[in-house]
Amino acid sequence: MDVEAQFRRRLDFARSAAVDAGKLILGHYQSAGLAVDRKRDNSPVTIADRQSEQLLRAGIEREFPADAILGEELGERPGTSGFRWILDPLDGTKSFVHGVPLFGTLIAVEFEEKCVVGVCHFPVLGETAWGAKGLGAWWEPAGGDVRPAKVSATADLSQALLCFTTVQGFARIGRQDAFEALTSSAGLARGWGDCYGHILVATGRADVMIDPLMNLWDAAALVPIVEEAGGRFVDWQGQATARSGNGISVNAALLEQVLRVTRR
Repeated sequence: MDVEAQFRRRLDFARSAAVDAGKLILGHYQSAGLAVDRKRDNSPVTIADRQSEQLLRAGIEREFPADAILGEELGERPGTSGFRWILDPLDGTKSFVHGVPLFGTLIAVEFEEKCVVGVCHFPVLGETAWGAKGLGAWWEPAGGDVRPAKVSATADLSQALLCFTTVQGFARIGRQDAFEALTSSAGLARGWGDCYGHILVATGRADVMIDPLMNLWDAAALVPIVEEAGGRFVDWQGQATARSGNGISVNAALLEQVLRVTRR
């Protein structure tokens, strides 16, 4: 099997599928009649979440019938190919329901349990970032030309732009100390969270993005994008994994400065 060709084929499909899902999501964005339900963990879910995942799964099942699928809303389907798609059709539902445009569609592909393909599309902003192992990382800003995605060269936390998703998340895991230490040390701290903050790092517009709480579907697509852009996606202990329940996107120069705060 030509693995690189298989990565590229799935990457091309994921880019197109993410845009299609984004169009569906936009049909519900800022809708006056949007109903918001609550899942078991009390997080919000909407018809846009469910319908966009259904759309993505239908396309994957048609084009890659032997691949496994794991989605945030509709669970897991086994496969036999060694590939597994990991879907977060609407990452940042809280932003979506509040009419804030910083939410995205995340599509990842694992091969032999390693994250090898990632796409993140922002429907309202009209920009997309993508990457695949060995194929580089790329960014298409709204109305602009495709360009390589590349992390910043900032080497001192005191000069860095730090992003985070939720202040309450640090308190929930008993690490308010980490939030206070990082935000007070950074040159600038802003709550531009969820996948948007991680893509800001991958494209060099921010230097650190930290999440105290992440599911696999929140993180998997980010790994190949950030790493192929020259950065690091790690957990709070510095392990390169999307499965620890938290995550950090950061350039290599700042990694140890951040981990000195987060490690225990």
